[in-house]
Amino acid sequence: MPLGRAPRKKQPLDEAALYEYAIGALGRRMRTVAELKRLMRNRVEEGEGGEAKISAVIARLKEQRYLNDTSFATEYARLRQENSSFGKRRVRQDLVQKGVHADVIARTLDSAYEGVNEEELARQHLARKRVRKPGNEKEAARVMRMLVRAGFSSGTIFKILKQWELNDEALSALDSMEED
Repeated sequence: MPLGRAPRKKQPLDEAALYEYAIGALGRRMRTVAELKRLMRNRVEEGEGGEAKISAVIARLKEQRYLNDTSFATEYARLRQENSSFGKRRVRQDLVQKGVHADVIARTLDSAYEGVNEEELARQHLARKRVRKPGNEKEAARVMRMLVRAGFSSGTIFKILKQWELNDEALSALDSMEED
């Protein structure tokens, strides 16, 4: 492409082509309604006409059961819990970022994490990451940050660190870090 030339904007899709585009996007991976709308906005004209096409395609996909945020959230939570050993907070944060409605998230996570022992899940996460007992305060802080990013509560994190028999100075230093 010669310098100074702006890239050409793609032609807006009609409703049938937009539907095929959406099916292709869903075929590559599961998506929420919000994610799919975001993708489709780039492929339609701006304004009411484009929004009407998007709404029509979304309604059709929901009717055909190709698009369902509740199913998405349930499956996403299950996979993140089983494969990544992520805590409830992390999965909630990810679902919010993906545009899932707060009520759907709350219902889904309540049922997904109902019988789950958070401490055991955190231990699974550490084992999966091959984390060993920290030898000093700096290593303990690294483990703590890792578990916070993975969505575990500070209470669970401190239980694990105390069972590793870290000295009281290291634990109190970590506790003061948590408050900052």
